[in-house]
Amino acid sequence: MATGTMQPREALAALVGEGLRDPYPLYEEIRAHGDLVRIKPGVMAAVGYDECDRVLRDPRLRVQDGDSFDLFYPQWRAHSSLRAYTDSMLYSNPPAHTRLRRLLRGEFTPRRVAGYETAIEQITDRLLDSLAEAGAGGAAVDFIAEFASRLPIAVISGLLGVPERDQAWFRAIAADVTTALEGITNASRLAPADAAMDDLAVYFDELIERRRRCPEADLVSSLVGVHDGGGGLGRDELVGNMMLLLTAGFETTNFFMAHALLLSFEHPGLADRLRAEPGFASAYAEEVLRFEPPVQATSRWAGADVELLGTTIPAGTKVVAILAAGNRDPRRYREPGRFDPDRPYTAPLTFGAGGHFCLGAPLSRLEARIALPRLLRRFPRIRPAGEPVRRDSWVGRGIDHFPIAVD
Repeated sequence: MATGTMQPREALAALVGEGLRDPYPLYEEIRAHGDLVRIKPGVMAAVGYDECDRVLRDPRLRVQDGDSFDLFYPQWRAHSSLRAYTDSMLYSNPPAHTRLRRLLRGEFTPRRVAGYETAIEQITDRLLDSLAEAGAGGAAVDFIAEFASRLPIAVISGLLGVPERDQAWFRAIAADVTTALEGITNASRLAPADAAMDDLAVYFDELIERRRRCPEADLVSSLVGVHDGGGGLGRDELVGNMMLLLTAGFETTNFFMAHALLLSFEHPGLADRLRAEPGFASAYAEEVLRFEPPVQATSRWAGADVELLGTTIPAGTKVVAILAAGNRDPRRYREPGRFDPDRPYTAPLTFGAGGHFCLGAPLSRLEARIALPRLLRRFPRIRPAGEPVRRDSWVGRGIDHFPIAVD
């Protein structure tokens, strides 16, 4: 199909169907009509790098919150999965967002994140030992189940104060919970997310009570102290942000590392460089984030008319910022469809921009920079042992099963 033969509305609709396996040609179909285009009344899409960046940074464009859900999906309060996320930083706007972010950002400063390096190295080495045992004799092992999902859940669980015995359970229900982030308005699709979120709420309520009685040196104890001390953190906000940190941060890093390994198989020369060049992992990770981002899109909505780079966004309009398309904007990157960690000035939109830039981005980057070279050095003959199975979702683009051989 020649680019430009589809209307933007058709291309956007196809992203949750035929485009799930490879959405990038559909982004180019939209781009053929402009970098900020009207999809239908009340909905626009940004596919250019500058357009996405401005959408994310403009304070006049608000994240989806209770007010916007009232406009686009009046029945949203019937779903606990949506209610929980609207109590978190993810779906809040100033002044609530400013207050919540201020309470949490201290855990993700560069200095604090750098302090996790040794712990991440130790967790990585333990998981590599387990991977070696599971793959002894050339047996196929699932990279997602045995490594990519276990590392980030162990790191974020340690930060929150979640016991190790509960981590497998979190991995099992995370995919159901994050369905709510897909923007799905079909109640039957949200039912598993609601059930999982209800289970998580019960778990976190119990964890909060344990930390209230016996505080420890973890984030949950700190937030409980803020809540109980009248520090401006409500109970629903406390639970909502704990759920956000656990689920959203875990899934994105999981997908990030799976894509990083898959691309190393496709480019064996780069895998050799990751083994041999200590500083190469940083550039490699940034190119993975640009080329195959785990979060493909986000959205904002205009509370009033907004003029953006010469285009008027009418009040009440939802703007879908397709970050993965912005990351492949030919105005920004030469040969954007080519994976090239040596390209200069890589600045992927993957973790957002502006006031809602992902707090956990430095931690996710650190995990990937540490884990991938250690994995490739430990297993010089690592290779695919079957076809990866992709997650049936668009916004969160990742791999659910990835058979590999390490012997």
